[in-house]
Amino acid sequence: MAIDKQSLREKIWDKMMEEKVGRFPFPLKGRIPNFKHAEKAASFVFEMEEYKDASVVKVNPDSPQLPIRAQVIKDGKTLLVPTPRLTDGFIQVLPEDVPTGEEKKAASLKNIHHYGHVIPLKDLPTVDLLFAGSVAVHPDGRRIGKGEGYADREYAILRELGNPPMPVIGTVHSVQVVNDDFHTDDYDLTLDYVVTEKGVIETGAGDKKPSGIQWELVTDEERTKMPVLEEIWQLTNKK
Repeated sequence: MAIDKQSLREKIWDKMMEEKVGRFPFPLKGRIPNFKHAEKAASFVFEMEEYKDASVVKVNPDSPQLPIRAQVIKDGKTLLVPTPRLTDGFIQVLPEDVPTGEEKKAASLKNIHHYGHVIPLKDLPTVDLLFAGSVAVHPDGRRIGKGEGYADREYAILRELGNPPMPVIGTVHSVQVVNDDFHTDDYDLTLDYVVTEKGVIETGAGDKKPSGIQWELVTDEERTKMPVLEEIWQLTNKK
């Protein structure tokens, strides 16, 4: 029997606290949880061909993916980070705009605007690789975020704007990998690779990803909260 997504979130947040594998910022609940050995998980990512071959990388803004954002800049790649709640689209950080040694600072949300800038959607470069934060993941690629749907929407936005399909990676602690069955919809984003402090899991999720925005599901409230949706509607001539 499938478990309710929120129940699974609560289970993982509690388990991470019980096993003391969560780390600042606290509380873990209500967010993509930071975890011990996030740097170790990231180190496995940097050996992957999908990472080595990528020139433009979109990474979620959460704490456990800070090592990835910093390394993207250090490796001379273009970093894209979504603005909070996608209110302004994406922040672009070009490696040449970050002095050597300041990559981690530039990759932090506190300082990212000093090094990068919000880029108009029409000027977005082609994204080669996407990272999504997760609370819980299944070895088959299904994932559960914190419940607000931003990772799903970010991928859908890129596809709607004509970006070809790109690999999706999620780094989590091994306790966040579950065998519980949970329901997903066709607009939910799946992971091609789950990477933990123990190594890489290839999920085989393939093309089970959004091919664009399902406009019939976009509410007037969402258009108000996320102006980028209206911008995309205009850009793609869906009038």
